[in-house]
Amino acid sequence: MKKLIVALALAATFGSIGRAPAQTYPSRPITMVVPYPPGGSTDVIGRLLVERMRASLGQPIIIESVAGANGSIGVGRIARAAPDGYTLVLGQWNTLVANGALYALQYDLLNDFEPIALLTQSPLLVTAKKTMPAKDLKEFIAWLNANPNKATQGIPGAGSAAHVAGVFFQKETGTLFQFVPYRGGAPATQDLVAGHIDLTMGVATDALPHVLTGTIKAYAVTAKSRLAAAPGIPTVDEAGSPGFYLSQWYGLWAPKGTPNNVVGKLNSAVVEALADSAVRSRLFDLGQEIFPREQQTPEALHAFQKAEIQKWWPIIKAANIKGE
Repeated sequence: MKKLIVALALAATFGSIGRAPAQTYPSRPITMVVPYPPGGSTDVIGRLLVERMRASLGQPIIIESVAGANGSIGVGRIARAAPDGYTLVLGQWNTLVANGALYALQYDLLNDFEPIALLTQSPLLVTAKKTMPAKDLKEFIAWLNANPNKATQGIPGAGSAAHVAGVFFQKETGTLFQFVPYRGGAPATQDLVAGHIDLTMGVATDALPHVLTGTIKAYAVTAKSRLAAAPGIPTVDEAGSPGFYLSQWYGLWAPKGTPNNVVGKLNSAVVEALADSAVRSRLFDLGQEIFPREQQTPEALHAFQKAEIQKWWPIIKAANIKGE
């Protein structure tokens, strides 16, 4: 009988040892999919986060760029990934809101993902090439009206925030110009710097460094308040196009079914990263506004995403904007 008890005790001991690694998260590197090319705003934010999250989680986080179809390809990969916390996606307004109104997706934006945390947001900047003769937004609108369909706006894909902003800018101002699609915000900004296109309405992360060095012009911020990182740029209200608001926001998601404890660990790592003074300073320099601590929760991200879908889907569909 004693031998049986000892044997059972040993079996239980070794069994628990064998199960321990499965209960420890993370025990290997994590992949964070960025559904756009390297160098864009989503990529830059992702790289800032992973460096600090690595310290909290004790494992490296590898950025993997999966571009195409306005980010829907990269997000689709997460929808099909194992729900174990080792594959995440850094999504944003385009990928987790607008794409649902643009494409016949093979996944549900609200129900096929586990929200982890709401991160940052950035208003758009109305920018033009350095040689544009207009000195301010009013002069720029006048120039566009005097040159219908001659100007070109670079956009990071059909249905992107920049594209939607451009469509509504035309509607509000009576202007007409052409859209030139790119594989991301960074390539569009690079062509603006080179003078190959006339304007962009991209996120501050892409444009602000070039505005500050004087290689492109900035006419307005699409928000109610000025950017703390660039207080010299007027708001659209101040510049002459009141109420023209649109911000690009970012969040982190995992595949549906990811365990609550894993989501909790990831959320804690994100919260710690966003509280880090060095990370905050760098995001500030990029024109990013960090959401308040009480909004950095899975529940807040889900509610925010749902509200944005309810707001923007009818607008995008009414404008008949289609994904490519």
